[in-house]
Amino acid sequence: MTIGIHVKAGEKAYQIIKDGGFAWNRITTYFAPAGGPKWLIAGGFDLTLLKSGLLGNGAPILLVGASAGAWRFAAWIQPEAESSYRAFMEAYIHTSYKKNDTPQTVLKSLGDIINAYIADDALPFALNHKKYRLAVITARAKSMLGSDRKLLQMTGVGFFYLLNLIDRSRIYRLAERVVFYNAPKPPFFCLPNTAFKGRCFPLNETNFKHAIVASGALPIYVAGVRDIYGAPIGNYRDGGLIDYHLTHRFNAREDELTLFLHHQERIIPGWFDKKLKSRRPSQDALANVVMVYPTESFVAQLPNGKVPDREDFRTYLNDQPARVKVWQQAAAMAAPLGEQFVELMESGKIRDAVEIL
Repeated sequence: MTIGIHVKAGEKAYQIIKDGGFAWNRITTYFAPAGGPKWLIAGGFDLTLLKSGLLGNGAPILLVGASAGAWRFAAWIQPEAESSYRAFMEAYIHTSYKKNDTPQTVLKSLGDIINAYIADDALPFALNHKKYRLAVITARAKSMLGSDRKLLQMTGVGFFYLLNLIDRSRIYRLAERVVFYNAPKPPFFCLPNTAFKGRCFPLNETNFKHAIVASGALPIYVAGVRDIYGAPIGNYRDGGLIDYHLTHRFNAREDELTLFLHHQERIIPGWFDKKLKSRRPSQDALANVVMVYPTESFVAQLPNGKVPDREDFRTYLNDQPARVKVWQQAAAMAAPLGEQFVELMESGKIRDAVEIL
């Protein structure tokens, strides 16, 4: 079997793996990045881990994500998790958009996707899941960025871009990180003694779906979600604005690890850091991370030689069935990646395969 994945690890995680101490119960966090349709290559990986039941056996595991990452993990805590995940994938792939769509109609489409795999009567089960704890990252937009008027919002996005260009820490003037979680207490990375900047609030039956949808409400293209119950008044938008990929240390202890399935090698802190090559997470945030991502040769074999992305909506705007076929093919080709990772783990071959992050 041709291996289609790279495994890289931060300094502490690398040493643990090399010493033969990498066990499933050391993984206390599973992180999923934002990135739109790029998540489709994660489907088989997630389903393999769900079916195997290898995570969260020693203690509940924290599932952290923004945007598509949060949508994926919302399926994990449903009563029939595998069926919910497949329903999510099906609804996401088949959702189509038109030239005359407005931010409000796109927001409704996102809500329809969420409703396709999360039933209201399943929320009590989800909120009290025994193995998995969910943390949904959103951005509460401030000032012009929080406006629903297009011109003001675009101006706010422009200022956000400039503030980020000057110094990433300045973006908090226009967006506040807000994390929604289902657990008896806030996740470790949200505690005051960490590098966390923002606030966190419990998920409940009233705000669950609103928080999930808001985490993927990209400015300009999607209307924000206003005044989420149990959190400060405001317009909530895509968490990827602040946390596009991994930016936090999630582990409370030195011997705990964070699993991170990524769609590429580079880790980008925030949405507007894409073109800023020098922007990367801190060494502390990466130290306990085990990152898995597809090899260049695997990606080259995917349809169009790339991981699915938002540009596909434009490319196939007038041929939605073709886009659906391309995305289904990419997801099917990526299905074995999870099995490959489990085999590396179970056989101990990961000690030879791992590289330093």
